[in-house]
Amino acid sequence: MEYTQQLIRFCSDLSFDTLPEQVWHKAKLCVLDYVANIYGSLELDAVRSSIEFVRSLGDSEAATALGCGFKTGLQSAAFINGLTGEAIEAQDGLRFGGNHSGVSVIPAALAVAETLELTGKRLIEAVVAGYEVSNRVAAAMHPWHTLSGFLPTGTCGTLGSAVAVSKLMGQAYPVMLNAIGIAGYILPVSMAEQLMGGYTVKIVQGGQAAGAGIMAAGLAGKGITGSPFVLEGTELKGGITQITMKVDAKPERITERLGEHYSINDVYFKPYTACRHTHGAAQATLALKKQKGFVPDDVESVEVFTYGVAALAVGKGVPEGGSFVSAQFSIPHVVAACILDGTLGPAQLTERRIVDPAIIALRQKVTVKTDDELNKMYPDKTASRVEILLKSGERLVKTVDIPKGDPRDPMEAGDIAQKVKFFAGSRDQNKVDRIVDTILNLEKVNNIKELASFI
Repeated sequence: MEYTQQLIRFCSDLSFDTLPEQVWHKAKLCVLDYVANIYGSLELDAVRSSIEFVRSLGDSEAATALGCGFKTGLQSAAFINGLTGEAIEAQDGLRFGGNHSGVSVIPAALAVAETLELTGKRLIEAVVAGYEVSNRVAAAMHPWHTLSGFLPTGTCGTLGSAVAVSKLMGQAYPVMLNAIGIAGYILPVSMAEQLMGGYTVKIVQGGQAAGAGIMAAGLAGKGITGSPFVLEGTELKGGITQITMKVDAKPERITERLGEHYSINDVYFKPYTACRHTHGAAQATLALKKQKGFVPDDVESVEVFTYGVAALAVGKGVPEGGSFVSAQFSIPHVVAACILDGTLGPAQLTERRIVDPAIIALRQKVTVKTDDELNKMYPDKTASRVEILLKSGERLVKTVDIPKGDPRDPMEAGDIAQKVKFFAGSRDQNKVDRIVDTILNLEKVNNIKELASFI
């Protein structure tokens, strides 16, 4: 079955005027959430150092490095903006695919839309198309793509960003088909080992995917060709879903209910700056702290009970000399930060905060265990139970079945606007309000260049 061609024909024909309002509204929320993460990531030393290096390479002034106060080349801007969308680990995501489309699709689309001076409606079209590709391909391989050693944000994200850029460039169906074919050839390996080991290069996966997507669409526009079967492959066994899997993929998910159900509606948002698997524990801890008003010195020990995947992926502590990436993927760190600070935002994940003796001491009091009943609920529910034993002998217990931000308990426009303001820190709040208002009315924007100029 020609899954690649069906998907690309749909994306080629996709138009803002025929999109359901729920879909284009969700696309605007994805863009707004993406901006929040840019501001949050700029608090990290590793991000600022990476930006400094990219800027030192020298480039034309084609597109804005958002939040950074300068312009650079098209691909460099997309790389920086993907990096800043990803690094603070509060990006949107798809539970059914284990991927984060926003940090690859949106930076590529924004940079190109700015350069070509396109409208907000055109940007929305591109974002929806890019998410459809990235999400559907990731879902076809989930979870075995990741278990085989790849991060779908980088791999599938490149496919999505290529289609989004192709859409903005006005490329017809045959050219867009080549764009995704080329993307499948040049996409990054995006090694899961880097994330699991806590290596800070993990933060570049969105930017690498965004830049590669621009390259793929650009080459397609110049007549370079790529396989029209890049997703499903042929008898040569060279399709993306074939070569990156230890078991057979489910390629039918690529076109399942295509045009009836938009995958962007399944995307969750994160209220906290950590891996989604930690969010049930974070939400439960913050609720107990608010309800009971205890202080860190009151805590004897903390037990977190969760599902097996979470215990495996984020149940570990932060090793000595570990990075902020290690902390983002550590329930003990997340719970300790919530108890100490009563919040979990950019400040709790900086290089300086993770080595604070107070947070290290509290992390050592947190243990994580798999709970059979919670495990049975997965993947329908990503539930966690937190039990805090106080020195007084009182035990505080809270269970969260569905963390905030899931489409079943969504973050609405007001919630994401508050996230932008929170992550913006000391920045001019009047300017932040203007950004929020502009993005929430994105379909009325005549020139994306104007929006980029004040982010």
